[in-house]
Amino acid sequence: MTHGQPVPRDRSGTTGRRRPRTGTEPRTARSALRLRLLLTAVFLPVFAAATVLFAVWAANSSPADSPGPEALTGLAVACGAPALVPALDRVVVRRRMRQERAGRRV
Repeated sequence: MTHGQPVPRDRSGTTGRRRPRTGTEPRTARSALRLRLLLTAVFLPVFAAATVLFAVWAANSSPADSPGPEALTGLAVACGAPALVPALDRVVVRRRMRQERAGRRV
């Protein structure tokens, strides 16, 4: 290659692709379902417990306390929203594992 020609994308340094895409990656991409199930088993109870802790703390605090009930309610919501992610992921992972097992038997 001469100095003026652009470098092909598959050879453009450490961040470029090593091989050209074949176009089948999204269809054949696999996820570590057991690892995802383990992560949901860890993080769902953590976020749920934090949500309950902050909600109870907010309910038992008075406006003169520091942090106030508004801040604690905000923390409860901030912990409750991410608790939905592992809960939904757990449903998806179990469905995919069930489909995978059914596909092996056939």
